[in-house]
Amino acid sequence: MIDFQFDSSTVSPSKKRAMRLLRQELEKSAIHARVVPYILIVGLTFIQDSQAGPARYWLYFIKMVVGLWCVWEMRSLVPEMRWAFSWEAVMVGVLVWAIWVFLNPYYPKFEFLFSAGDPWNPFKQFGNNSAMGWFFVAVRTFGSALIVPPIEEACYRSFLYRYFVKIDFTKMPFNRLHWLSLVVTSLLFGLVHYQWLAGFFCGLLFQGLVIRKNRLGDAMTAHAITNFLLGVWIVWKGGDAWHFW
Repeated sequence: MIDFQFDSSTVSPSKKRAMRLLRQELEKSAIHARVVPYILIVGLTFIQDSQAGPARYWLYFIKMVVGLWCVWEMRSLVPEMRWAFSWEAVMVGVLVWAIWVFLNPYYPKFEFLFSAGDPWNPFKQFGNNSAMGWFFVAVRTFGSALIVPPIEEACYRSFLYRYFVKIDFTKMPFNRLHWLSLVVTSLLFGLVHYQWLAGFFCGLLFQGLVIRKNRLGDAMTAHAITNFLLGVWIVWKGGDAWHFW
């Protein structure tokens, strides 16, 4: 077993205060523990996408560091946020990847919240096959596969889906099917993505997985598989595929 030890003496006082404030915010309620990390990531994404040049890529790196810290703090506050593996998770993960990629040419994209600027392509920024280019490809692949899934699944599939049905959402079992909440939550999930229709189907399938397995972990795994495959596809195909990032 790997023993991770955190040496607080290496952290500056200002960073310690920020970490303490985040922990206190997450501890305020079950809602805060599941929603605040997502809001932080979305806010940093807007800032990141408003930048040009190397700053855009370094801000993504900072966003993933913040996300990693959020996941670390959420461990004891969101008990359902535990990875789980199943054949259904693998199947859904691959299926969502296929929908995301192959449905893409056949519907208009949601551009209200998204700029039509250059796609996120570190090789274009730092040079083809450059060390920095590969570094940011690795950061993006790692972040989207291992940091984004638990944060988004905790917010949408654990909190939002149940909250629309029951204010005291932690008392609602994960295997309860509520069609209106399923559709509304999946639609909201779709609308925060440029590929909104694929995002909608993604929300339906991930939530269906939660309902079927009566736990969140399989959806996290499926989400991780989808994002990892998407990263591999983007780097392999190049060209217009960079628009997926």
